[in-house]
Amino acid sequence: MSLSEFIERRTSFNPMVILTTLFFVCVLVVLVLTVPDQVQMWLDRAKEVIFTEFSWFYVLTFSIFLGFLLILSVSSLGNIRLGRDEDVPEFGFLSWLAMLFAAGMGVGLMFFGVAEPLMHYFSDITAGTPEHRQQQALLHTVFHWGVHAWSVYGTIALALAYFGFRYKLPLALRSCFYPLLKEKISGRFGDAIDIMALLATFFGIITTLGFGASQLGAGLQEMGWIAENSFSVQVLIIAAVMSLAVVSAISGVGKGVKVLSELNLGLAFLLLFFVLAAGPTVYLLSAFGDNIGNYLENLVRLSFKTYAYEREHKPWFESWTVLYWAWWCSWAPFVGLFIARISKGRTIREFVFGVLLIPGLFGVLWFTVFGNTAIWLNDGVAGGMLEKMTSSPETLLFKFFNYLPLPELTSIVSLLVISLFFITSADSGIYVLNNITSRDKGLSAPRWQAVMWGVLMSAVAVLLMRSGGLGNLQSMTLIVSLPFALLMLIMCFSLWKGLSADKKYFETRVNPTSVFWTGGKWKERLVQIMSQTQEQDILKFLKQTASPAMHELQRELSEEYGLSVRVDKMFHRDEPAIEFVIRKETMRDFMYGIKSVGQDVSDQLINDDNLPHIRHQTTYKPYAYFFDGRVGYDVQYMNKDELIADILKNYERYLMLLDDVGQELMAHEQVELAE
Repeated sequence: MSLSEFIERRTSFNPMVILTTLFFVCVLVVLVLTVPDQVQMWLDRAKEVIFTEFSWFYVLTFSIFLGFLLILSVSSLGNIRLGRDEDVPEFGFLSWLAMLFAAGMGVGLMFFGVAEPLMHYFSDITAGTPEHRQQQALLHTVFHWGVHAWSVYGTIALALAYFGFRYKLPLALRSCFYPLLKEKISGRFGDAIDIMALLATFFGIITTLGFGASQLGAGLQEMGWIAENSFSVQVLIIAAVMSLAVVSAISGVGKGVKVLSELNLGLAFLLLFFVLAAGPTVYLLSAFGDNIGNYLENLVRLSFKTYAYEREHKPWFESWTVLYWAWWCSWAPFVGLFIARISKGRTIREFVFGVLLIPGLFGVLWFTVFGNTAIWLNDGVAGGMLEKMTSSPETLLFKFFNYLPLPELTSIVSLLVISLFFITSADSGIYVLNNITSRDKGLSAPRWQAVMWGVLMSAVAVLLMRSGGLGNLQSMTLIVSLPFALLMLIMCFSLWKGLSADKKYFETRVNPTSVFWTGGKWKERLVQIMSQTQEQDILKFLKQTASPAMHELQRELSEEYGLSVRVDKMFHRDEPAIEFVIRKETMRDFMYGIKSVGQDVSDQLINDDNLPHIRHQTTYKPYAYFFDGRVGYDVQYMNKDELIADILKNYERYLMLLDDVGQELMAHEQVELAE
């Protein structure tokens, strides 16, 4: 049995995707073990080239993502639901937000909440009075963690959720390119897309592992529980946390991640409110409003700023903004797929504002409370001691707590929050890695695959940290995220094309080919209007009018035009119905159905003496319904010929849409990814 056959029989993996990725990772591991100095040189050289040649690309790309989402949210496309029109969100709003925070950037907020504002405050990017330097330090911090970061997550999550829940395609990155590639997403093009996403996700997660392990070790050392935050300690931390993440991943996203996310968000808020209360509360609340205003005022300027005219600040720009943009890109498939998984049933407008504004405001609040308090303490009671620790950012949060009440308790809570964020991120990462590599997104991954990913991520993270520390992890992130950023731009075009087809499809009106209300039969119409129809009346209509009409049309289409047509009768259901179906080989079948729909009648109408024909609490009507989920209408006043005409005009619309935009929406049921 070949390796590919083994993978297909014993795993949920797509052989091409998993083997190519593992080959790349194994080559990297071998090189790190055999020629570490050369690997370090190659990574440094690659990072230098990207910084020099492609910094502008990252800046422009992120601004495009943000503008794209804002345009969608304020346009009529924002009304489109991520799923069927009648779908409702699977998770409550607060649970949804909790999972967004936990999977999105939880560990990063804890690592950089104190460190980044302080580091900017003492860098050459800020100038002027201490107050102005502090304002600028918070501005740059919030810019890095604000709506631009979430716009990347939101863009890929929106595409995944839309094509997954609206088009009914697999919840996979390759599905986002269906309007451009059609059935080719099932072949090598789709595999190439998944490989790029998998590599970006893999190295984005292990970078976070490195940051998390470094900060947890620093916290344990600060608490006096370990003597030194050594490399071996960080290895043990990665192993312990990844083990817990694997256990959580096996329990499923609806259980493990949801529970951990809600618990962690609660603890993070407690920590936030404690610092707000223990620090300069009034000053922080004032600074919060000022930071929001300063951020909004400078948002456009910073969105396109590449420091082309400020060469002295170019190194800062490359080592902060560009590196952050690359990091967010590498996390995009991971976080995006997770956000898409939990966002079914929300409208595009609700989704965009939820993903951009709520986390963005929370980020401003978090960095205001921790960042402004840290600078205030450093310039006051700390006497500049925090400034001396900026070279070891992993220790800053715990040194920071030493200048506030209850430092031991807050440090313990912080360690717990970091650990839970760490576990949740790794947990979600395992789920996403299994999803990307799966040949059939409906298959459940064997439990051992979660173990495999946990071991593989831990091993690669440890090896890269050993050879060059966090710098090597960041370099790999920078390298793999560049082609993925280009892929995301193409994905935006594909999503726009799909949304435009969606809007045009559901706004296309039926061409009127029959006139139902004529003066020749007004008395018969009046009798029908003045009768309150009941269930037996609808059943009679289905049998005596609808069924003969459909069978007559069936014979004509089958005998004269060779179409495959059937009439399905469902008269004995609670809601009697009949369906006229024209079979298509490569497209969604055309279906025109009629069913009995009950409607409650108000007591006011029943008791009205001027309406003697209304006597029952419920009236029934025969409503048409269609293959594409459009809202139907009452057909009780149609005779046999009029009903045939109504079926034909809907079939005419079906054919017209096939020729225009319908293939975008109507072929998806036939797409089967290669196994």
